[in-house]
Amino acid sequence: MLKSKKLTNICYYVADIDRTARFYGETLGLDLQRMPNEPGEPDWLIASTANGIDLLFFQMETRPGNSPIIVFDLDDGGIDDMVAGLAEQGVTIVTPVSHAPGGWSSEFADPDGHTLSMYQTEEMPRQKKAAV
Repeated sequence: MLKSKKLTNICYYVADIDRTARFYGETLGLDLQRMPNEPGEPDWLIASTANGIDLLFFQMETRPGNSPIIVFDLDDGGIDDMVAGLAEQGVTIVTPVSHAPGGWSSEFADPDGHTLSMYQTEEMPRQKKAAV
């Protein structure tokens, strides 16, 4: 199902976005971009790495098991179909398809409870299968 999808992002949930920016930007020397969020929500950060995988940092509650999250890119869309297919196979859907910056995402758990994610841009169709 995901073997042909690129791994594009690793998401971290952090307690303090400014502290995170200082550590990853100043201490580790990564080039960070501060991205505006929805009104009333803290900005988020993106750091591109040499191999093309972006590190994303979102300020929210952190707890064991919810960070980091590996994100698969659904470059051709179809997130609703992918989530439905995983659910049919008995996979635990942690977060149903929901709005994310610039698109849609959903999180699911592996058998050990590690969270994985998939993301698609808002320009792509959420469903690729014909409705029956």
